[in-house]
Amino acid sequence: MATCPRGCAPVVRLCQKLNRLKTLEDDMMATSLKRCLSTLDLTLMGVGGMVGSGLYVLTGTVAKDTAGPAVIISFVFAGIASLLAAFCYAEFGARIPKTGSAYMFTYVSVGEVWAFLIGWNVILENMIGGAAVARAWSGYLDSIFNHAIQNFTETHIMQWNVPFLAHYPDLLAAGILVVASFFISFGVQVSSYLNHIFSTVSMGVIVFILVFGFVLAEPANWSQEQGGFAPYGMSGILAGSATCFYAFVGFDVIASSSEEAKNPQKAVPIATAISLGLAATAYILVSTVLTLMVPWHTLDPNSALADAFFRRGYSWAGIVVAVGSICAMNTVLLCNLFSLPRIVYAMAEDGLFFSIFARVNPITKVPVNAILVFGILMATMALSFDLEALVQFLSIGTLLAYTFVAASVIVLRFQPEKTSSKGTPSTSPNPNNEPSPVPLESQTISEDSEEPKQYESFSDKLQLVERQKQKERRGVGQLKACWEPYLDRLLGDCEPGEVVAFCVLTLIVSSVSLCAVLEFGRKQLQLPLWSFTMLLVIFSLAYILSLAIIWVHEPQRNNKTFQVPLVPLTPGASILFNVFLMMKLSLLTWIRFTVWIAIGLFVYFGYGIWHSKEGIRELQPKDMAARYVVLPSGSLVETVQSVQPDSELDTSAHHIDGPAASAAEECNRKR
Repeated sequence: MATCPRGCAPVVRLCQKLNRLKTLEDDMMATSLKRCLSTLDLTLMGVGGMVGSGLYVLTGTVAKDTAGPAVIISFVFAGIASLLAAFCYAEFGARIPKTGSAYMFTYVSVGEVWAFLIGWNVILENMIGGAAVARAWSGYLDSIFNHAIQNFTETHIMQWNVPFLAHYPDLLAAGILVVASFFISFGVQVSSYLNHIFSTVSMGVIVFILVFGFVLAEPANWSQEQGGFAPYGMSGILAGSATCFYAFVGFDVIASSSEEAKNPQKAVPIATAISLGLAATAYILVSTVLTLMVPWHTLDPNSALADAFFRRGYSWAGIVVAVGSICAMNTVLLCNLFSLPRIVYAMAEDGLFFSIFARVNPITKVPVNAILVFGILMATMALSFDLEALVQFLSIGTLLAYTFVAASVIVLRFQPEKTSSKGTPSTSPNPNNEPSPVPLESQTISEDSEEPKQYESFSDKLQLVERQKQKERRGVGQLKACWEPYLDRLLGDCEPGEVVAFCVLTLIVSSVSLCAVLEFGRKQLQLPLWSFTMLLVIFSLAYILSLAIIWVHEPQRNNKTFQVPLVPLTPGASILFNVFLMMKLSLLTWIRFTVWIAIGLFVYFGYGIWHSKEGIRELQPKDMAARYVVLPSGSLVETVQSVQPDSELDTSAHHIDGPAASAAEECNRKR
């Protein structure tokens, strides 16, 4: 038994390194980037990230193949599900106005290795997403000119027949990415200005589609003769919701931009709500117009809107739709190129990725190295690869990030705020804050009257009565007073927030198990009905019980920044929905995901874990500070000792009989 701790010590230290949390600065508004984005800028970025080519392609595809005219209901369900995730991003973006989005949110609440893997997946997601949009942009423009660009490239430049590679190098897609990266490197204001132009044109085209489309609407296209409103039933509506959910991916660009916002505490939640509302309204109304203009079963999935106007005799309107589509794809392209370098910059700034990407241009105040390098990598992917087989990989990275952000909201909401080095509550849950000689709020080391009591200043002794009153109030992460008589014996001995963290883990495991049984239980696993039902009941109870136990604990109440309503129900529902969608992905997607994760772990253990700034912070010598010790006799002694984290104070309090006791005796003899 005695040798077990020694043998396990390296493993324990490794686990502590992997799960260490990021220490945030006291001044959350301090940044090397330029804070110049307004609420309008963030809103248009969010709209540009969500209202892209999906409006012109996805609506027709889902209406024809999955849901029929009931695609309207599918977009409503998808919008509600996206709102759950958007709430979580809005809270973190307002509370922690730092770039990095899901990576940063995971780092401050879950742990380092998990944050790195989330950031690693978001990098690939943005790279593939940007390259895919560039190829779609190129293909759409090429189709307007009757594929003249493709024919010229194949005839006069080159073509190849290699698996996973495109049939020909898409020079136009690579070129637009290089040009866009060049413009974005000039600064955030240039990026915002370009996004304003393209978003305004795109929204103007959407208004044109709605007005002209409702004029041409024929309610008979929803009649039973054409198949009715919901020809595929409820199953088709739900399947359509799963597909439509990805149309709203892109609002996280707002959270990624929070470090460059003038007033992120207000701008991020407002911009998230408005942009998501505008995007949902656009998708719902355009779907309504499209299915009323022509019968849903005759739609062209590749260019539904342009084809609908052409079949109604207004071919000129197709040109307007084409302009709107290209502008919409430009906004999505800009959002991908805007978000990706900032996530890379955040990881490099923390030491988890190569430090060259942490450099910020002193004039433009943007991470130019990250913008240019990853812009060129994205252009190379668009130039060479056939991205149709990789596009499905986009969804798993997004859903995983959404899941971790929702879990982080619960963990941080029920975790007590640590006292920072300057006497104010720190947003970071990491106890390893930098020490400071500025007096902290008084802390009692021992409750036993026979033990010496330690304070930061002599005036703290005069506030004992007030502190005793405060102890009667329930702290964050502890059981609520009304539940203490029933659950205190079972959960009362745990540290504040410890039970909630365990319940969040149980919540995720039960969600995965429940969705796996629903998706694979009857078909692939061929479970008998009784075992299928029993597993559903068990995992459902585990999910509900986890939410209930979290709810009986005392949450943080912060009125200064936006907070997700109905916690833990809102993030819990988001976790369940995200996991359900992940279970619907193909086996090949999971294989690619596993390979990419393995590469990420190689990078982390080869570089990140050794250069992590949190690891360097832990190795720095602890500062010295003055302490005051009040002995049972009432005498006051000043001692000098190293400042220790809160977690170590309790241990050091029981060994105060060394230098402190000697100093106390010497002081009493002099008196």
